[in-house]
Amino acid sequence: MREVAFIKQNKEKWLEFELAIFGKAKKNPDELANLYIQMMNDLSYAQTYYPKSKTVVYLNHLASQIYQKIYKTKRTEKNKFFEFFITDVPLLVYNYRRYLLYAFILFFVTVSMGAISARFDQNFVRLILGDGYVNMTLENIKKGDPMAVYGSGSNWGSFVRITANNLQVGAECYIYGIFCGVGTFYYFLKNTIMIGSFQYFFYEQGVFWKSIRSIWIHGSMEIFAMIIETAAGFILGASILFPKTYSRLNSFKIGFKNSFKIFLSTLPFTFSAGLLEGFITRYSIDMPNWLSSFIILFTLSVISFYYLVYPFIVHKKTTSI
Repeated sequence: MREVAFIKQNKEKWLEFELAIFGKAKKNPDELANLYIQMMNDLSYAQTYYPKSKTVVYLNHLASQIYQKIYKTKRTEKNKFFEFFITDVPLLVYNYRRYLLYAFILFFVTVSMGAISARFDQNFVRLILGDGYVNMTLENIKKGDPMAVYGSGSNWGSFVRITANNLQVGAECYIYGIFCGVGTFYYFLKNTIMIGSFQYFFYEQGVFWKSIRSIWIHGSMEIFAMIIETAAGFILGASILFPKTYSRLNSFKIGFKNSFKIFLSTLPFTFSAGLLEGFITRYSIDMPNWLSSFIILFTLSVISFYYLVYPFIVHKKTTSI
């Protein structure tokens, strides 16, 4: 069957699915389950005969939305908070996985730009970090404690101040996606350029390893979360630029709802990074290498598993139902 005929044959049914998804047509759990089975059959057919078609993308999105609606009707006795993190977010991350890929590619490119700029321009680091911070750090390096800045202030004071700043950065990377993704790109670029130049500065001063084993104790979760928040901003922007088969308004509503859930999922990691920076990083200079390395690898593994591996596990589980 040609794709045009396939679409024409099933168009009315798919419109019924959309009405059920957006609550414009009431369906009981059994009816929703039947819709889900039909949708999976159509999706399987489209993947087989039109693998590169936009129809596959459209049906995959509808199937995931129906599945989530079924879950909402079945989990009244379950803890919705845990279901949000265990099922809802991983499925959304899987469906929008290409935006995570874009954010990671952009991260590595822009961090490299920051490092290269610092390498070839002696004044670049001062331009980005400010003379005060650079001079203070140079003094700390001379004293043998390049990461002394992390030991200033009280534990709780540092935690509150750092977490508030990280929440602001994450919110900026996400919410400014409303400007068709341009705002997200700008705020992400500003921060990643700084990361690249910051790390090259320590490399140039011969204390690169000391900076790594201190900064990345909290940085693994903090910066990874920022990348996910940037991906959420791109999703928000794309919902405006590329509405697909939806009206632009409905596309924006879907994009905002889904991207906001992904953004919310980063908050526990942001708070965890703040705790680590406020209570652990300040003692990294006295830590054995194996302990600081373990903390970095452990925190990176946890957040990497949740966003890069677990969504595929959940998706596989839902499609096998």
